[in-house]
Amino acid sequence: MDISLLASLAVIHLVALMSPGPDFAIVVKMATQQTRLTAVYCALGIAAAILVHTLLSLLGISVMIQQSPLAYMAVQLIGSSYLAWMGLGALTSALKTRKLTRQPATLVATPIDNVPKMSAFKGFKIGLYTNLLNPKALIFFITLFTVLITPQVGYATKTAAAILLFSLSFIWFGLLALVLSKPRIQQKLLAASSIIDLLVGIIFIAVAVTIAGNIMSQWLT
Repeated sequence: MDISLLASLAVIHLVALMSPGPDFAIVVKMATQQTRLTAVYCALGIAAAILVHTLLSLLGISVMIQQSPLAYMAVQLIGSSYLAWMGLGALTSALKTRKLTRQPATLVATPIDNVPKMSAFKGFKIGLYTNLLNPKALIFFITLFTVLITPQVGYATKTAAAILLFSLSFIWFGLLALVLSKPRIQQKLLAASSIIDLLVGIIFIAVAVTIAGNIMSQWLT
């Protein structure tokens, strides 16, 4: 087993996990507006999607998708559409919260009361789809594994890499969910729920627009 290779993978992956993006944004949204269990399951969904990306990359399926113009175009269209839909939903939620907070104090419910409660399974699905349908995640893992995981790497190291990336993903996002869903922290962030939704919407739509721009450039070249 190549320990130095696994250490390099761990460092690169941790930096990517901590970078602002759809995964980070959706966990923050879930942790501050939903139950702790739902937020943790959302983190688990993201980790599961990362495991799928890892396995697809190790098996060479991701490269095959990228090399097929039609398949890659379909993946980008589906992914960008989902991210745009999620982004618009977050922006709509932000506007609704803004309108409610402008009502007389006696008529205004707390922000958390205005957010429909999700089941843990739905939280898992949102986390799963957010990462799995993000074409940028696909490209990240193709690049990462093309550079670091050569044909000479043994099965033991590949298996360890899959377990490592899944574990790091769940630990990071799980801890984020646990910390932000603490009652005291959640209560402090409730007042900023509209801002959180706004930022989440902007992040998702920005990624969707970037992907759409890439699709357009591919068609024009």
